[in-house]
Amino acid sequence: MESVARLVREERTDFAAFLRTLAPEHWDARTLCPEWTVREVVSHVVDYDALRFRGLIVQAVRGGLRLDRMNALSLAKAPERTPDELIARIEGNLDPRGLTAVFGGRVGLLDSLVHQQDIRRPLGLPREVPAERLRHALAFARHARVIGADKRARGLLVVATDLDWSAGSGPEVRGPGEALLMAIAGRAVALDELSGPGAAILASRLDD
Repeated sequence: MESVARLVREERTDFAAFLRTLAPEHWDARTLCPEWTVREVVSHVVDYDALRFRGLIVQAVRGGLRLDRMNALSLAKAPERTPDELIARIEGNLDPRGLTAVFGGRVGLLDSLVHQQDIRRPLGLPREVPAERLRHALAFARHARVIGADKRARGLLVVATDLDWSAGSGPEVRGPGEALLMAIAGRAVALDELSGPGAAILASRLDD
């Protein structure tokens, strides 16, 4: 658990540092999350830090057990927070807690890593994700039911071509670890970077 918590701290530290480099207009730019701006993605990340189990249940009931509605309810609480306020929230909560601490912090790692890429890719600001973080995120994402990643990866042999990592069995889908993670997490933009007979299967599941 300590190893994963350390990775979350490192990822969130890098996330905050990246956000500090953005120009004001970037905060209203679109991301890979449908209908969400950069500001809204970051708001989503920080809002789940303080959410405890009871609060999660209340929000789930209010949102009709649908993740998109739960996220919308969360964003509606404070829609006009400034970039400085949002960044300060990340910097003040580097350690996983609340919902992000579930599964030893793996929820926090996956959430922070994927959402940073949700912002970076449309802005044309790529990075090399540290291999240790990427391996842990990939391993957890294959079983992440709440975002549907478990269904997308099921029955596939997933092979990262730039990491010493593979998992699963069945038709093979290959590609850079970051692209595999984003595709499993439901981001169709990463599909062009993947190959193998399993790539078409994965693509079809993103359309479901």
